[in-house]
Amino acid sequence: MEITRVSSGRHRRPRVVLLVSFLILAAAAAGYWYWASAPEPARAARPPARIPAPVSVAVVTRQDRPVFATGLGTVQASSTVRIHAQIDGKLQEVLFTEGQHVKKGDVLAKIDPRLFQAALDQAKAKKAQDAAMLIAAEKDLVRSKSLASRDFGSQQNVDQQQAKVDQLKASIVANEAAIETAQTQFDYTTITAPSDGRIGIRLVDAGNLVRASDSGSIATLMLTRPSAVVFTLPARLLGEVRRALARGPVEVTAYDQDNRRALSTGMLLLVDNAVDQASGTIRLKAMFANDEDELWPGESVNARLLLETRNNVLAVPPTAIQRGPQGLVAWVITANNTAEPRVIEVGPTAGNLVIVTSGLNDGERVVIDGHYKLARNAPVTITTSASVASGGAK
Repeated sequence: MEITRVSSGRHRRPRVVLLVSFLILAAAAAGYWYWASAPEPARAARPPARIPAPVSVAVVTRQDRPVFATGLGTVQASSTVRIHAQIDGKLQEVLFTEGQHVKKGDVLAKIDPRLFQAALDQAKAKKAQDAAMLIAAEKDLVRSKSLASRDFGSQQNVDQQQAKVDQLKASIVANEAAIETAQTQFDYTTITAPSDGRIGIRLVDAGNLVRASDSGSIATLMLTRPSAVVFTLPARLLGEVRRALARGPVEVTAYDQDNRRALSTGMLLLVDNAVDQASGTIRLKAMFANDEDELWPGESVNARLLLETRNNVLAVPPTAIQRGPQGLVAWVITANNTAEPRVIEVGPTAGNLVIVTSGLNDGERVVIDGHYKLARNAPVTITTSASVASGGAK
């Protein structure tokens, strides 16, 4: 009986050990699960430090800023003349070189003049003939008057002779008109430049027959010094442009198509007399001296018109302005290097800057790059600082 009890106790002991081990493991697992699912403050007494956001800033300063309006325009020659023949004839000579600068009165081409010279000579000969007949008729009139005064001739003869003299005088006047016409036709055989300018590509060669009725020209002459730029602006700027003209000459600068390089500077000549209702724009014309031929007829340019200069204003780069729920916002860096959103109001664009009318103070630092990492009172680290006045990083 004793042997049986001893054997049964030995078999129960491992089972108890296993049960106790299982309970210990279960308690440990439950504790770990409870700790893992607990709120963040329960696991850590202090939150981790926030990493400063890297930003680029610009220091705002007061300055005088010009206000511009920019529109797309096209260069036009101040005068364009298509060189045509004014008479019919054979083009005898072409005396210009394509692309040549010519002066007013320079001979460009010649038409065969022989027929026109003959017509001129004929008109002069007819005048000489009538002049000789007039001299004879005047002498006959004198004799007729002398005979009539002594009752040897009738008054009728005197009147007929007077009519003949008057008729010859009228013929001479007509002859002079015919000579002038023939001389003009003869002068048209020499084609001269009507103004200074640059001659274009030759379209008719010597030896061809040209007519006054031809639709095509021999060449085109363009006066490019000075040149004009015709450009458009939104109609809402009409009042500002007119006020600028009332103050005095308005400066216009022509830039290349990339709007980077200034080509020439001129003055606004006029504003068109009507607004284009279809596009809601106004057309303007500016004149440029163009002494260096930087402007070429037909070229597309950007015309930048100086509306006014605003004195002692605050301006920021466009990248400093963000749009938020309350309107336009600029992120300002405080003295302890934290970010603070500031609601601002802006005015017109002045060159590459935007004028700020309220919300910022002189000397404050505004963020121009790195906005996406910012929050109110978030710490920042400044990677680049630029001056708004100079536009350069420092």
